[in-house]
Amino acid sequence: MSHFSYQNGVLCVENTALADIAGRFGTPTYIYSKATLVENYSAYANACKQNDRNHNSALICYSVKSNSNLAVLNLLGRLGSGFDIVSGGELLRVIAAGGDPGKVIFSGVGKTRDEMKLALSHDILCFNVESVPELHRLNQVAGEMGKQASVSLRVNPNVDAKTHPYISTGLKENKFGVAYEDALSAYRTAAALPHLTVTGIDCHIGSQLLDDAPLLEALDKVIDLIDRLAAENIQLHHLDIGGGIGITYDDERPVAIGDYLTRLFARIDAWRTAKYQGTPIKVMFEPGRSIVGNAGVLLTEIQYLKHGATKNFAVVDAAMNDLMRPAMYEAWHRVQPVMERDVPARTYDVVGPVCESGDWLARARALAIEQGDLLAIMSAGAYGMTMASNYNTRGRAAEVMVDGGRVHLIRKREAAHDLFALESILP
Repeated sequence: MSHFSYQNGVLCVENTALADIAGRFGTPTYIYSKATLVENYSAYANACKQNDRNHNSALICYSVKSNSNLAVLNLLGRLGSGFDIVSGGELLRVIAAGGDPGKVIFSGVGKTRDEMKLALSHDILCFNVESVPELHRLNQVAGEMGKQASVSLRVNPNVDAKTHPYISTGLKENKFGVAYEDALSAYRTAAALPHLTVTGIDCHIGSQLLDDAPLLEALDKVIDLIDRLAAENIQLHHLDIGGGIGITYDDERPVAIGDYLTRLFARIDAWRTAKYQGTPIKVMFEPGRSIVGNAGVLLTEIQYLKHGATKNFAVVDAAMNDLMRPAMYEAWHRVQPVMERDVPARTYDVVGPVCESGDWLARARALAIEQGDLLAIMSAGAYGMTMASNYNTRGRAAEVMVDGGRVHLIRKREAAHDLFALESILP
């Protein structure tokens, strides 16, 4: 997290002290670094430009579910990004942020008729279809609207991503995609349906991958399937290899984006040269966490230090409803005091005020802190705010974007009356 550093003993983001942000906007607050977002997106864009021989036609489709704030989407859209969505609501977010629906791909296993209608009405780039029943529903909806739906099939290659089971998506037991051995038949079905146009193939095997070997293994299986489809005169125009590259939370060393894309494009180029006389195929990606994860922190204030016989607790004003990942996945996030103190460190569990024993943000951390201090929960830019809830009638946090020395409020903190504004009592 290169743009988060201590300056004169105070943790800053770019040129702004986190303590100043707390003073202006309160806590808990999500804080994002614009410079980090731009750098992380550019790592993909530059690697594509250097390695894609197909006239720089590769398309990066940012995974909206990782962080869907309008300011984040707008910034990435202005940089040239497309978007990977998994709901109609996410499509409306992209449009509200000024994103191009023509660069949107729609993934997800449970698309409703209304979501299909919405996406078709905005002429999105492609549906990543995940089952044969979905093919038939989409064909019917498109026919009723007088539209042709562009489709790719999300193929499940049964490749072990070697990641947390909750974020692994490429094995036979996962709910996602069409089983590899059923894919050829599913493509035949898609090609025969009158209101569908088969344009590509999609594969996403999981998230927080530190090694690109599983991704390249999945690519080889997808390539083999494309060859078999071509033999049946089903020609594909794009290959979507998904996302999944991980980030550093603690001491992980994920593969560098440039190294991964160099190997991937080299493999695709060799295949196209050998089999198709160099005929190009458009390559697409669906990164999320690797763009936004280390661009954000969750800022929180210590309410109480509770010292016990066997455990010490730092009780903060952020909770599991603000950052679900530790409670849900036992995910590890670094915790850094905003102000460095010359006091003895103690081992604390960092916990929130929600009435659940599972409400913790970090366990067994050595921290030199005092009551009233601020803590930064690091690497919280992905799957933080998007997974937040209102459990215990707690308003969701504010969100702030820092651009050098400028601080922009990009989402107001929810007030209690916002949470029950849509409810009514019986007459």
